[in-house]
Amino acid sequence: MKLTIVQRMAILLSYLAATGSAAAAVTVEEPWVRATVPGQSVAAAYMRVRSTEPAALVEVRTPVAAQAEIHEMSMQDGVMKMRRIGRLPLRSDGTVELKPGGYHLMLTDVTRPLKDGDKVPLTLVVERQDKKREELRVDAEVRSAAAKPAHEHHH
Repeated sequence: MKLTIVQRMAILLSYLAATGSAAAAVTVEEPWVRATVPGQSVAAAYMRVRSTEPAALVEVRTPVAAQAEIHEMSMQDGVMKMRRIGRLPLRSDGTVELKPGGYHLMLTDVTRPLKDGDKVPLTLVVERQDKKREELRVDAEVRSAAAKPAHEHHH
């Protein structure tokens, strides 16, 4: 069967629309990394991750650290504990906030000082419900501990 050019274009556009919507199912808002001080070899990354379908954040990579992991902080017996988690579930009805004192990305063996205003490339690996994995690449702004979040307004 021979397809006309219009039929081929319709198939291509349908394919692009389907793959585009799947890739857009998970989005990242306001990614940032805490600045390091001289001699510091670890840093934490924070952001909001929004999903329109059930999925999970299962891996993170960055060229500025030897290792990057998903971590959770929680209070246990009156003590704040941090632990690595293998996957961070993303619900289809909301946003998961990675923030100080909660979920975050831990970057260890940082290869260079991270100064206020620098950009840190992060690759987030998301596993969809059908077990397919997708990579999201984001540039996180480095902020000092004293810096205010970008979304706050002061008058």
